[in-house]
Amino acid sequence: MVGMVAVVRPPAVAGSFYPSRPDALRRMVEASLLDAEARLPEDAPDPKALILPHAGYVYSGPTAALGYVLAGRRRGEIERVVLLGPCHRVWVDGLALSGASAFATPLGDVRVEAPDSTLDALPQLITSPEAHAGEHSLEVHLPFVQIVLGDVAALPIAVGGASPAEVAEVLDAAWGGPETLVVISSDLSHYLPQPRAEDADAQTIDQILRLDGPLTPRRACGAGPVNGLLATAARRGLTPTLLGSCTSGDPTVLRRDTDPSRVVGYAAIAFA
Repeated sequence: MVGMVAVVRPPAVAGSFYPSRPDALRRMVEASLLDAEARLPEDAPDPKALILPHAGYVYSGPTAALGYVLAGRRRGEIERVVLLGPCHRVWVDGLALSGASAFATPLGDVRVEAPDSTLDALPQLITSPEAHAGEHSLEVHLPFVQIVLGDVAALPIAVGGASPAEVAEVLDAAWGGPETLVVISSDLSHYLPQPRAEDADAQTIDQILRLDGPLTPRRACGAGPVNGLLATAARRGLTPTLLGSCTSGDPTVLRRDTDPSRVVGYAAIAFA
């Protein structure tokens, strides 16, 4: 019997979105986690799902860390991470699996869970290695997952042209129990002046906290996966909590944008 050939998807944005050296990457993530621990709201819940940003770590890392600190409190219980992010480089109709058996990062390989028969039966879920090859929205979360949760499986799914109902159907099929964490990868507004970005993001965050979808891509670049989560969360009775938000022009980021007329918004929101 001939065994299946392992396909490892190599990192595409190591050295640009985050450090390529393992020691530097680990230091950067651990420093962001330590800082986030001190900034978390006292009533922050243990999350079933998270909306977290996906820019370069010098911009969105401190905000993403807020969610991963919470996830880390469930280390040992969480065995798999279902990760949905938008297509930036190669568009697909529907949602796409990678076809890979693992995603590599400078810290090692993250095992990719094979879809079960329920997921396989969904017509909107295809396999497209091309959609994943250069995509950063999923990759940038994996070093956080490795450091915070250890050796867990991932199910990375790139979201293209899919309705909220189609995304929610995929989420429901992959939802699992307490062993599963869902991470939705999305930034907020893009390239607005700082005051306008703050106003726009406040409206978007309020809409998310009210589970009031759908969002448009102008409000959140990951609107597709976010809208699916909002539909699923409303049906399952989950409550969202804002953990923190900022823009790339805020002093809270590790490297502040020099042009305050073109900033990007980030938020961390937990669903429990």
